[in-house]
Amino acid sequence: MSDYETSAAYRVRQVAKRASYDRETVHAILDAGYVAHVAFMDQAGPVSLPLFYVRDGESVLFHGARKSRFMRALGGGGPLCFTVTHMDGLVLARSAFHHSMNYRSVMVHGVAETVADAEKPFALDLFTARARLGRPQETRPANAQELKATAVLRLPLVEVAAKVRTGGPLDDPEDMDLPVWAGVVPMQLTFGEPVRDIAVVPAD
Repeated sequence: MSDYETSAAYRVRQVAKRASYDRETVHAILDAGYVAHVAFMDQAGPVSLPLFYVRDGESVLFHGARKSRFMRALGGGGPLCFTVTHMDGLVLARSAFHHSMNYRSVMVHGVAETVADAEKPFALDLFTARARLGRPQETRPANAQELKATAVLRLPLVEVAAKVRTGGPLDDPEDMDLPVWAGVVPMQLTFGEPVRDIAVVPAD
């Protein structure tokens, strides 16, 4: 896979050696996530919302109530910043200054496009399948009223940057002999045992 041709304005500047524009890296980080924070400017000021998302090829999709402030603002062509972050570990150093975190993140800038009504059922199936593989074939699809009430936005992956930190603490040489525990405390997302819904539909 080739690199994204991210413009200079959106390339990583702080600790640039941790940046990546490689498509495989970006896709892997996006595909591992479930929640993105989407930031935009509203009439009252800056807003950032956590949203469930899914990657569809060279774009990411997110949805919401068609009449919501969020969908009206972004469906109308407002610029946004889309961010996904995974925390992989707490990095504990010998000095307070060098404490850090291991992480994988992707940031996308751009303007979202409204998904056409004809494409909306397919897009919503992608969200359902992201919740559980094969789930669209098991559940009732969205009806006409639900489709009308829902807006789906597509953000092309054009201005994209990934940033990754791995490894242990980076202490100063003069601190290496301090009697302080140093290392990494791993972090990961795990799923619990499924709990069945006990609601029962009354018989006719």
